[in-house]
Amino acid sequence: MKSSLVAISAAVVVATLVTGLKDRAALQERFGLGSAGKPAPELMMMGRIKPTDASAGNPEFNAQLVADKIEAITSPSPPAPGAREPDAAAPQPAAPQTVAQPAPVTPPIVSAPPAPQQAAAPAQPAVDESALRYFASRGDKVRLQAEISRLQALYPNWVPPADPLAVPQNGDKQLEAMWQLYSDGRYAELRKAVADRQAADAGWQPPADLLDRLDVAEARARLVNASDLKQYATVVDIAAATPSLLTCSEVDVLWRVAEAFIQTERAQRGQDAYTYILKNCANPAERQATVEKASTLLAYQPMQALLTLERPAADGSKEFDAIRDNLTRRFMAEGNDDPKLVIAPDYIARLEKLAETGGLASDALLLGWYQLRRNNDADAEKWFRAARAKQDSAAASQGLALALIARKAPEEAEDVMFRWRADSEDATSTYLAATANLMALQPPADLAEDVLHRIATEVIARKYVPTAQQFGWYARSLNQFQTAARWFETALAWKSDDEPSAYGLVITREQLSDRKAVLDLQRAWAGRSSRITNLEDTSSLIPNAVMPPPEKGTLAAQQPAAQPTQNPPTEPLPAERRITLQPGSQVVVRAARPAMETVTVPRGPRQTRGCSTTIDAGQLKPADALSRGWCLMDINRPMEAISAFEAALQSPTRKVREDAAYGQSLAYLRAGLSGNAAVAATKAPQNRQRAAELQVAILADRALSAFDAGRYRETLIYLDQRAQLQQERIDLMVLRGYCYLNLKMYGDATRIFEAAAATGSRDAARGLADVRNVTHPDVND
Repeated sequence: MKSSLVAISAAVVVATLVTGLKDRAALQERFGLGSAGKPAPELMMMGRIKPTDASAGNPEFNAQLVADKIEAITSPSPPAPGAREPDAAAPQPAAPQTVAQPAPVTPPIVSAPPAPQQAAAPAQPAVDESALRYFASRGDKVRLQAEISRLQALYPNWVPPADPLAVPQNGDKQLEAMWQLYSDGRYAELRKAVADRQAADAGWQPPADLLDRLDVAEARARLVNASDLKQYATVVDIAAATPSLLTCSEVDVLWRVAEAFIQTERAQRGQDAYTYILKNCANPAERQATVEKASTLLAYQPMQALLTLERPAADGSKEFDAIRDNLTRRFMAEGNDDPKLVIAPDYIARLEKLAETGGLASDALLLGWYQLRRNNDADAEKWFRAARAKQDSAAASQGLALALIARKAPEEAEDVMFRWRADSEDATSTYLAATANLMALQPPADLAEDVLHRIATEVIARKYVPTAQQFGWYARSLNQFQTAARWFETALAWKSDDEPSAYGLVITREQLSDRKAVLDLQRAWAGRSSRITNLEDTSSLIPNAVMPPPEKGTLAAQQPAAQPTQNPPTEPLPAERRITLQPGSQVVVRAARPAMETVTVPRGPRQTRGCSTTIDAGQLKPADALSRGWCLMDINRPMEAISAFEAALQSPTRKVREDAAYGQSLAYLRAGLSGNAAVAATKAPQNRQRAAELQVAILADRALSAFDAGRYRETLIYLDQRAQLQQERIDLMVLRGYCYLNLKMYGDATRIFEAAAATGSRDAARGLADVRNVTHPDVND
């Protein structure tokens, strides 16, 4: 009777399979085999990580062999080896080949070794349904369905129960408790429970499925921890060793692996990870988040490749339309950083529409800077004016001033920037560039007395050589030679190797018949300036003659030299252009950066002595430019060092480029331009130590700038980011305390100040007193 039932069952299975062969797609779907030639992706490809495909290597499905295998499994074992029908196993040699082909992800768990009589035809591996039963008993339908899908991929012939929720619980209560520990994420306790039971029962073995799941869960925890600690190489190693984590069910892991690739200078591999998600994962929220995360790490061009994987929505729109405005802003900002990057016209048009209808000044600013960086001065001016109309800010005024300078309107540029001249180092540089261009206009501009006075005051306060020099030429054009001489002397006091100022001074002294001063200057500049040492007699010049306009050159913002400060010129110009200067005014020493072109006197040939003289670093060899850059850093002239390092970046030698990018970042940091420093650091790859050093310095500088601007929450963000890289210094702890104080978080402020004061910091003690004054104003010490 039993054999009859077995025969009937086998016949039904064979008939089902043969019928299924007529619809191959349905059969493949039923047995989890995937489509022929294009298997459904299970894992992300990562070098040695290979995807597992249950249908690989099994192009032909032999129903007869499957029927024979079922018959072999269900038939009772013969009473003795070889007792009857010795040729019964003859048709079986092909069966092992069929069984071994699918290459399952997890090794099957076999409950008992096969009988010796069946060595030629191994029995179908037993399916470990312990996890299935556990999830069914818990009513966890999501995990239950995931487990069914996994078992179908591993065992194509396995048929899930018709009613999975009706599967009885495991009879093994200890095993149930272990699955509970796994479900709760208590992996260490689970390891201990398994070890304890094996110690108590030597014959008991934990289900392989449980151990596999535990290994994967622990690997996930290690990967997440390494990612949080920014140990990106470790993240990649763990992912490579645990490919089962790299699936759509673990999108967070895929995001972390993509970031790790990008942070370890393997941007293409990171792009591949994002591409895998967009090609294979269907969750709309996760797909959108993938694009948003990628946009913060990938450059413009790789992002365009990702966006081609966008899927249409049911209403005819595109799935990323909700974030397209922010993506556009992100791409335009990248275009502002790189003047060679061409942004697609669609993005520009989209942002223009946003700027016209959205009312955000920041959108107009993005457009203004984008056009300015590409020398489209008219368009830039249009958008900067639009931004100022919506919100008059330092950034909008600075952009407008630069556009005005470019189109030869420095007078309006000076007026636009005067209010914002002290907002930042960049704003100061732009204002001073406007003053230098304004004073260099030919014919001279008819400036009001208050304008001349405020320009002179700022030039003295900043020790800005180009405008001081132009004041000298301006005074000469008005026949005020004594005043001109004083301005040229002042410029030389601030920068002793400024040859144009020396030339202006020598011809002015010659016209004033001061032969002794002329000879002294000629001796001082012998071998450095041929036009000074070979100066012809200019005594025949008419005193009221106007100096011909200087030739146009490039504004080189200067770092004040360590020279004794002379009193500025005190002789006034004519009454209608009177300049009131205070001798001995206190000067604030600040570094300025090159901003725009202005008028300056051409310099004659001279010989280089170390780096104390001013030369064009672009004419040097890259290695010599690098040496000059470090020399300029040693004498605290970072803005000139920036140009030298830029020339060194053109070297074909990788080591020179790395050192040049590192040096330029340090120079920008010394000048207080942390944003430029961050950009410079990316011009050549840096080793981890240098990259960390620069990142720490940049974050500290940004924190200080944000605090000075009153942006206390932003300051705390920068401090938190820096603290992840390096232990917080006492002075930054005090800064953090004052942020909390200004945000009225008095408890946090007190805690920080007390910790810092314990080290002996007087600033922290003062901070504690400030907290007490705010929280207990009525208590008088």
